[in-house]
Amino acid sequence: QVQVVESGGGLVQDGGSLRLSCAASGRTVSSRAMGWFRQAPGKEREFVAFINWSGGSTAYADSVKGRFTISRDNAKNTLYLQMNSLKPEDTANYYCAAASQLFGILYTSRTFENAYWGQGTQVTVSS
Repeated sequence: QVQVVESGGGLVQDGGSLRLSCAASGRTVSSRAMGWFRQAPGKEREFVAFINWSGGSTAYADSVKGRFTISRDNAKNTLYLQMNSLKPEDTANYYCAAASQLFGILYTSRTFENAYWGQGTQVTVSS
């Protein structure tokens, strides 16, 4: 069983920065690809960033490329999302996900099918 818990959300001004963390538990966590998603009020959940099990491959949504950086520390079973140059349109509830398959290398639209999800952490960017 894998569990993930997000933290680090909050209120920040336009142009500011935040770092989200996702603490994962379970024996196989370090062998799973992980990712960040977000959902704004009235909108569907959308992909933000992906990192493979070793940290050697990442992928980002076009809307966050160059501003957000995903990373992981497998020794601590923790996933991070460094968010810089935040914009009001980044306001959303941010979710961490651990892939159901082991040793995923590259991101596909199916990577997070049947994934393990956290409860989310709210990020609000004021203009």
